[in-house]
Amino acid sequence: MKMSRVLLLAGGLFGVAPTLSFAAETAAPVRNVVLVHGAFADASGWDKVAGLLRKDGYKVTEVANPLTSLEDDVAATQAVLAKQSGPVVLVGHSWGGVVIGEAGEAPNVKALVYVAAFAPDKAESVQSLSAGGPPTPGLQAVRPDAKGYLSIDPAQFPKVFTGDLPPAEAQSVLAHQIPINSTALAAPAVNAAWHDKPSYYAVSSEDLMIPPQAEQMFAQRMAAKKTITLQASHVSMISHPKEIVALIEEAAKAQ
Repeated sequence: MKMSRVLLLAGGLFGVAPTLSFAAETAAPVRNVVLVHGAFADASGWDKVAGLLRKDGYKVTEVANPLTSLEDDVAATQAVLAKQSGPVVLVGHSWGGVVIGEAGEAPNVKALVYVAAFAPDKAESVQSLSAGGPPTPGLQAVRPDAKGYLSIDPAQFPKVFTGDLPPAEAQSVLAHQIPINSTALAAPAVNAAWHDKPSYYAVSSEDLMIPPQAEQMFAQRMAAKKTITLQASHVSMISHPKEIVALIEEAAKAQ
């Protein structure tokens, strides 16, 4: 008996064709979102976005990057991805874009969302990407310590990092600043998951950390499925959480 007839008979016995049940299984909607923070910050920068996503029924996990090396941050993100049940939208802010480009190769990652983020290609680093032009006001405000870790000058932080936040909120973000190991910024990317995964990008037009022109270049180079431009500082996920949530949910629903 031909295999096609066997499948049809089986479908008749159980009332549903096997091909239909398989399609339903593989078309499960994406309900998991993993958020990856960048340099000079911790996971609390995602709290507004995470809260809105949870209200909409998404399971959200915020990765706590140690910022000790690219390898360590990727490992932290991979550990979170491995614990997800079902497909995932992986989101990265700033330095977190480098991390999701590496960790996004995981098979359960169905889409990537970049928020004012670096998106290096293979063999590129943040250092090499930043070498082609004059330093931004934000980079000019970065200070090294004796151990080679980098922080933003607290006096400059509200202007260059959180320029569109109210003063009290900007001070709260500053209180959560975490230094990043300078060697991480020189580490070349091994993977660039945006070559293989549907990607989305939120450009911050008032960014003083990453040039907005560079963000637009990243979005164009990855052929982003959708690019939005927000009149926002580097922390658009704090100043414009609803717009960022809409972009993440669009990425989730498209898969």
